[in-house]
Amino acid sequence: MSSAPATGHTDLRSFWSQLPREGKWLLSTTAIQLLGRGLTLPFTIIYLHEVKGITLDLAGTLMAWIAVVGVLVTGPGGAMIDRFGARLVSIWGSACNLAGLMMLAFADSLPMFFVAMSLIGVAGITWPSFNSLIAAIVQGPARQTYFGISFALVNLGIGLGGIISGIYVDVDRPMTFTTIYVLDALAMLIPIGLLMGPLRHVRTQVERTEEVAAQGVSYLSIIRKPAMRWLLVLTFLATFIGYGQMEAGFTAFAREVGQVSTRTIGWAFAVNTAVIVGAQMLVLKRISGHRRTRVLLIMAVVWALAWTLLGSAGVMPATAYATAAVMLFHAFFGFGETLMQPTIPAITNDLAPDHLRGRYNAISSGAFQAGAVAGPVAAGFLLRHEWNVQFIAILVVGCAAMAWSALALERRISPQVNGVTKDDAGVVGDGAIHSV
Repeated sequence: MSSAPATGHTDLRSFWSQLPREGKWLLSTTAIQLLGRGLTLPFTIIYLHEVKGITLDLAGTLMAWIAVVGVLVTGPGGAMIDRFGARLVSIWGSACNLAGLMMLAFADSLPMFFVAMSLIGVAGITWPSFNSLIAAIVQGPARQTYFGISFALVNLGIGLGGIISGIYVDVDRPMTFTTIYVLDALAMLIPIGLLMGPLRHVRTQVERTEEVAAQGVSYLSIIRKPAMRWLLVLTFLATFIGYGQMEAGFTAFAREVGQVSTRTIGWAFAVNTAVIVGAQMLVLKRISGHRRTRVLLIMAVVWALAWTLLGSAGVMPATAYATAAVMLFHAFFGFGETLMQPTIPAITNDLAPDHLRGRYNAISSGAFQAGAVAGPVAAGFLLRHEWNVQFIAILVVGCAAMAWSALALERRISPQVNGVTKDDAGVVGDGAIHSV
């Protein structure tokens, strides 16, 4: 299988022409695959709480359980990726997601919701497996470009789905929610078909030579590396502050505190998508050759501003200002995402040796899922007790901690892993970077 050239050029036409056939298949179907996810993403907490009558904190706990299961499966999942290949693991994860979403669509009891969320949680292994698949197809600086473009397409699909569901779903018509979860489940047939068809020859596992076998392959040996520890802290914070709040904290705050409509929430996600799709290529051009850790530092500042804006919606609830604040939150948050998504996966895969790529991506996924566990639980608890100011304050403080973690990581990775050449990096010693 061919790999994309090690080029950091961010011109879309040039990038596409140099991309191997397998990479073109993945990119060209990304938006369609994620359309179903977009149908359900903004409304799961509303579905559980307002349609199924589950209390807000229990609904948040159920959503967090998805991430708990995701954390539990990352360990064996990473080992399976390295041993059996990312393709087979991705097929299994996609099938579990399909089954869980279909069950969620028709669940009418707490045990059924629990099983559905568990199956969706098992599907968390698809994140490290797909990242490993991408890393096998695209090598060198082009990985950052691929991850950025893929993220824009992911959000295009999610955003279009959010617009459709925002117009379509109605808490007074429960069947509308059943429909979107069925459609989300059926969308899983697309990646399964790709992996069993055009991508069936992609191989990520590495033959275990004596040299490879002699090297440490345990998760503990990877986590002990200082660079990986700080990357995991950074990933956890980014998820707790960001994606851990998207389905629970943001939606619940906007709905319960800002008192905006479900349609406004749907359009807010559309704004998020528009910013990401419109800005991602420009961002990729601007950050190419610059330190990825400094890009993450800027992202932390942008997200702190975003959460402050959302907090201000609670000052004048059920007003035009609250609606505007909710919309602006997602505009700023989306811009921050364009800075994060090309960088953290690229750092992870540039740190990872080929024979441990599955484990590295699994550990990163575990940190991501851990943040997704803590995020909804914290949001449900704080907002249920009407500690609205404390909720926003914790997230802003978390942004500051994320900025500090990015600077700590910068001192522990090489210029190449940080996205710059030695000539651009300044004085380097002991794997640390000392200048911009």
